[in-house]
Amino acid sequence: MQTVKIVVTGPFSAGKTQFIQAISEIDVVATERKISREEERIKDQTTVAMDFGRITIDEELVLYLFGTPGQRRFDFMWEILSEGMLGFVVLVDSVRPETFREARTILDTFRSYAPTPYVVAANKQDQEDAWSPDDLRIALRVDPQIKFLPCVAVDKESVKNVLLELLYSILEVMDALEIEA
Repeated sequence: MQTVKIVVTGPFSAGKTQFIQAISEIDVVATERKISREEERIKDQTTVAMDFGRITIDEELVLYLFGTPGQRRFDFMWEILSEGMLGFVVLVDSVRPETFREARTILDTFRSYAPTPYVVAANKQDQEDAWSPDDLRIALRVDPQIKFLPCVAVDKESVKNVLLELLYSILEVMDALEIEA
């Protein structure tokens, strides 16, 4: 059986925990804690170490999903969680432009950890004031060759589409490496 480690990252409150909960076949292992007063207006808990979920694709392939904490004070976990990843998803909150710069910084940070495939997912596309993936691509200065996908993190089919696109990207890289070898 082949296991594939995928990291789901992004700014605070981008939807990483919901993304993993929407698709995991096991109860998600979450390390959430109550958060400070000023952050409560957004949500009441935050991930402090990681979220962990699992998906069996078929009898030969299992995905392990590791969600990172979004707050900077827990960013020491990012590099630890990135070890051994075959790809990553950067989740962007499409309705909170104040987080776009942070999303770009997180993207650059994860690219520095490992030269693995990644996709960017524009979360909360079901909300009226959501920026389109095309506009977000421009705002975040994401290369046109990188897949930038619409997403609703609480919707299993939406999450599945994002993960399938990442898996296709991983397979393309693996096929290219086999051709070179």
